[in-house]
Amino acid sequence: MSGEPGLRERKKQRTRAAISEAAITLFLEHGFTQVSVAQVAEAAEVSKRTLFAYFPSKEDLVTHRLADHETEAARVVRARAPHMSPLTALREHFLAGLHGRDPITGLNDRPEVRALHRMILDTPALVARMESFKSSAEHALAEALQDTAGVTELTARLAAVQLVSVQWVLAQDNAARLAHGESADARHPAAVRDAEHAFALLEGGLAKLFPPE
Repeated sequence: MSGEPGLRERKKQRTRAAISEAAITLFLEHGFTQVSVAQVAEAAEVSKRTLFAYFPSKEDLVTHRLADHETEAARVVRARAPHMSPLTALREHFLAGLHGRDPITGLNDRPEVRALHRMILDTPALVARMESFKSSAEHALAEALQDTAGVTELTARLAAVQLVSVQWVLAQDNAARLAHGESADARHPAAVRDAEHAFALLEGGLAKLFPPE
């Protein structure tokens, strides 16, 4: 009997993966808006009720693949080395992601990843869903900053918005370039320069850009 929970969990994971694969395959082949939830359920050989038990919305069929990254910045801040600033930890993590071609940095040109990014960028409903994802990331990071960096709630919120937005813009720029044909290797040097520039602006503040008259 002790093995049953593990068996049930593995079965749930296989069902979830099958639904996800069926959805992404159909969406990439026919377009996100052209495919219905009923068609996805049929392709995955599950009922619509079962599908919605795993994925509450059609958009979740796509964006769940990024769900693990929703609190990634917060996890990096909480796990940073002693005496390392949150900004340094996030900068090093993003640069390591670029080097490792982590899809969340936008710098991954595997055909399936590039196609998925292109579909998200070209679908207003998915762009809107990603904005919700971004808001959740900001909230989680603000909590991590307040808990670990000894700053006030307002300071943590303001810093989180800037940090998440910067990483968001960098990733979107990379994904957009790769979605239209540039290779990850060709883009990498410029992606690193852009990231270094962006984090330098965060470190120095905007005063250097807008000095008093």
